[in-house]
Amino acid sequence: MAIQENASFDAIIVGSGPAGATAAKSLSQQGKKILVLEWGDNSPLTGSFWQMANIAAIPGKGAFVGKDLSLLIRGITAGGSSAINYAAAMLPPFDMFDRYGIDLRDEAKEMQQVVPCSPLPDNLIGPRAKRIWQGAQKAGIEWQKLDKLIDAQQCRANCHLCGYGCPHNAKWTARNFLEDAVSNGAQLITKAKVTKVLTEHHHKLGQHAVGVEYLYNGGVHLALSEHIILAAGGIGSPQILQQSGIKAAGQQFFIDPVVAVMGAVDEKFKAGEVPMAAGLHLPDEGIVLSDLALPKPFFHLFTAQVGRFDRMLSADNTLTIMVKAKDSPKGKIGPNWAAKTLCDEDKERLNQGAEIAEYILKAAGATHIYRTHHFAAHQGGSAAIGDIVDSNLETDIKGLFVCDASVIPEAWGLPPTFTLLCLANRLAKHLS
Repeated sequence: MAIQENASFDAIIVGSGPAGATAAKSLSQQGKKILVLEWGDNSPLTGSFWQMANIAAIPGKGAFVGKDLSLLIRGITAGGSSAINYAAAMLPPFDMFDRYGIDLRDEAKEMQQVVPCSPLPDNLIGPRAKRIWQGAQKAGIEWQKLDKLIDAQQCRANCHLCGYGCPHNAKWTARNFLEDAVSNGAQLITKAKVTKVLTEHHHKLGQHAVGVEYLYNGGVHLALSEHIILAAGGIGSPQILQQSGIKAAGQQFFIDPVVAVMGAVDEKFKAGEVPMAAGLHLPDEGIVLSDLALPKPFFHLFTAQVGRFDRMLSADNTLTIMVKAKDSPKGKIGPNWAAKTLCDEDKERLNQGAEIAEYILKAAGATHIYRTHHFAAHQGGSAAIGDIVDSNLETDIKGLFVCDASVIPEAWGLPPTFTLLCLANRLAKHLS
């Protein structure tokens, strides 16, 4: 969809992930004239491995490989990474945001009323997850169901397509809110890559936003607004900020590293299942564990990555536990790259979580236990509150806001989707 060149809007939102789509929905409901610019496309989600790979595995776009061979992935599509995540819904760490003058409790209550946010019923918890849960109980570890952004009435047992893009409309994604925004009159342009924010200098106001420059259909285009919300993600937003004159963005970031711990049992599991149905959160340690039913292509990729070719044929009798840890904000983001390695403290935190996972797997009767190399999907902290943006998520450029995982002010280690809904809901109230 094209718009008239230099068309003016009440607000321009860059990115249509959880935060961008929430802001678009809220502001369009208020009657605001909204433009959403999304780099990816909005093809219907089909649950296809190849569609997922196109969203998150193209080097330099959805995927980045670090010097330590770690893999960072992000979703470049309408709905952002929510289209291909595992639908985990964890409340914001309220105390952390309190330290920055941000109270998200009301927003959390409001968002719980409009998105599915509850544990799966027992009939949707698969046999792998149940076997791991039994192992945790045997090991004396308090394993509990996790809240999911899934409509249990639409979800199907024996389905593992959350991470491929749910084709059954069971998993909530930011596309739901994006569709609401469009029905409210918001304009959406896909395959549009924003390169920078346009600014002017006012003798009283200083530097202020006036629009954006974006690439679309082979040309450079402009759209005008005095309110710009960057919601392009933990890598995308700081890159745009850098090109817009805020060079301090992207000088550090976190990645929430993950390892998968695998072990073989004397039971064959033929069907797929919803991943991350239950788990363990250790907030003081900064560690999250959960079951992780991997589709076979992922299983083979991770197993080959660590040279365990002897296990390549054991996908049907392997249990997998995900270990996620918060990491120290370090590294740097450049114009078309992101570089980050883990420090010793980060590696120790991952190792601590992996040892717990191994203990659970052994209690579940698993043998041939091994760990994958770390990978990551939650880049953030690259335009942090208190550093690049203030408590209203506004930068030093008046009218330029950032609302995505890049504003999270401290080491994280949590699924960010629900927190981003709350932050965007709060920002929309501020702009109204």
